[in-house]
Amino acid sequence: MQLRDDYGRKRVIIQKVKPEIDSGTFPIKRTVGEKVVVEADIFTDGHDALSCVLLYRKEGDANWTETPMSFLGNDRWRAEFAVAELESYRYSVQAWVDTYKGWSHGLSKKVEAGQDVSVDLLIGAQLIEEAAERSDGPDGKKLQQLAATLRSQEEPVKKRIRVALDDANGALVSKYPHRDLATEYERELQVVVDRQRAGFSTWYEMFPRSCSAEPGKHGTFKDCAAHLPYMAAMGFDVLYLPPIHPIGRSHRKGKNNSPTAGPGDPGSPWAIGAEEGGHKHVHPELGTLEEFRQLMTEAEKFEIEIAIDIAFQCSPDHPYVKEHPGWFLWRPDKTVQYAENPPKKYEDIYPFNFESDRWQELWAELRDVIFFWLHQGVRIFRVDNPHTKPFRFWAWSLAEVKKEYPEVIFLSEAFTRPKVMYELAKMGFTQSYTYFAWRNTKWELTRYFSELYQSDVREYFRANLWPNTPDILTEYLQMGGRPAFMARLVLAATLGANYGIYGPAFELCENRPREFGSEEYLDSEKYELKQWDLNRPDSLKDFIARVNKIRRQNPALQSDWNLHFHPVDNEKIIAYSKNTDDLSNIILVVVNLDPHHAHTGWLELDLEALGILPQHSYQVHDLLGDARFLWYGSRNFVELNPQVVPAHIFRLRRRIRTERDFDYFM
Repeated sequence: MQLRDDYGRKRVIIQKVKPEIDSGTFPIKRTVGEKVVVEADIFTDGHDALSCVLLYRKEGDANWTETPMSFLGNDRWRAEFAVAELESYRYSVQAWVDTYKGWSHGLSKKVEAGQDVSVDLLIGAQLIEEAAERSDGPDGKKLQQLAATLRSQEEPVKKRIRVALDDANGALVSKYPHRDLATEYERELQVVVDRQRAGFSTWYEMFPRSCSAEPGKHGTFKDCAAHLPYMAAMGFDVLYLPPIHPIGRSHRKGKNNSPTAGPGDPGSPWAIGAEEGGHKHVHPELGTLEEFRQLMTEAEKFEIEIAIDIAFQCSPDHPYVKEHPGWFLWRPDKTVQYAENPPKKYEDIYPFNFESDRWQELWAELRDVIFFWLHQGVRIFRVDNPHTKPFRFWAWSLAEVKKEYPEVIFLSEAFTRPKVMYELAKMGFTQSYTYFAWRNTKWELTRYFSELYQSDVREYFRANLWPNTPDILTEYLQMGGRPAFMARLVLAATLGANYGIYGPAFELCENRPREFGSEEYLDSEKYELKQWDLNRPDSLKDFIARVNKIRRQNPALQSDWNLHFHPVDNEKIIAYSKNTDDLSNIILVVVNLDPHHAHTGWLELDLEALGILPQHSYQVHDLLGDARFLWYGSRNFVELNPQVVPAHIFRLRRRIRTERDFDYFM
């Protein structure tokens, strides 16, 4: 081993830097305005004092910005910085033996012990002179004066000591430390910064072809635009459209996924491509590209963004099949291998062969599909089944897009093994679907969301919670009726800062499965045109609007990491809270997980963590029903009847004492 000249003189060790993903291989995620809190174990041999700084800079900047790290105890240090722009950032840690800090600490102890410090003052003067040499301007002159005072035999010792231990003087010296032997952390770590909608969004999925007011008629983009006020009234800010491209006719699926289509069956939108075009075209019955752009413009008036589906697969009729046969896997019978997930068969879909010898041109074309829709103005994409495409393809293509369009949001629809879902998030997906739909018990929900929000997973995996999708009608929703839909909505909207529903199926409580044991809808909208009665008296639209208004008005619900679960002595009731850092907004959610029976329980709160004095009463305001209660102490009684409302969303208002000794609730 070749030893550098300074190798043995650098004595500081830096370990266990957090956040750091896979030894710095992948970046962490933040949105504009959020903080990055960095911690590290930093220590040295012996008892010398240390100084540490957090280094950070925007990607491409030559110079670091520094902020001092604070000592937490047990050799752990912490500092933070805010990411203020839609840019990638770099950060690292540097530390050094701080001779001046150690000298000052030792001098103080000797003075307290009444020892002679005349030599120590001379040592201090030398250290200050060295700092002066590293400084410039007025600071240098002041440091020289300080050093002269410490050396002066004419000044009283007490004055020299007072000058030496003065905090302001110490701070001045510390501005110019000796860092030639500083240890720098071995890696520069990265932060990818997304726009704020990546961290807080409310999605509504709708098939535009079902928007027609005329029964049996194929809907258009113009029909879809007519539904925007309805979605805006419910409080959604992202409208996600399943694939809007031409649909293949070969092996087209019929109603309820029948392998044979009947006359007029529109087929599955995910069977992309026909003689009218492929991924860069729109279904002619929906309208034109210009009309799609008009839909996006109209949506902006309601502060709604249009998200579209990226599904990298083809129908047998897609132009790619004839123009680029090398992009597909051909079987010995000279037919293309269609998609299968035995026993399921998808004869209407051809997957791409990413092991093709022509993989590079395939990658380039799929990247260009994304760019095509970016050029139309789309900035949010829901990506279908990304786990069935190579990780390296996503790492490359998403990075290519982000270089030109850092504001783009990609939602990963990958219901697969956890490590695969997490890897996709590391590769660059902004948000990710989760297992939320199948987590029903208190134990399941508590364990799962503790993993998502209270482990390193939270640094790169940004959850988007969906209680239903066109493919997912859970047993809980099938069996629980209207109360189940209400409970799952409250859970999704309050556990997650990002959530979505597939409507109008959700607000109309559509819960009929194709057959027992299936999560497929009976008469699924994936295979036929639907006409929904949006004004049905049993619709949950008003309830949804109320919940989404609560989300918008309470910053505590616009973040994920502030989630805290609270004990309730009934396994059918779950309770959790979210709060802002300054405790100015505290939301407590209590949900009855049993859609069939009323339940009661005693709820326990950590009053100290919530900033509530145990001797004070505090108000809980139910934002769903507008009732107000005065609670005392940490233990309080709750009762929830699912046939009325299966949940409370409380805002806690603490008692605040003013200068005039007048109490009020905040």
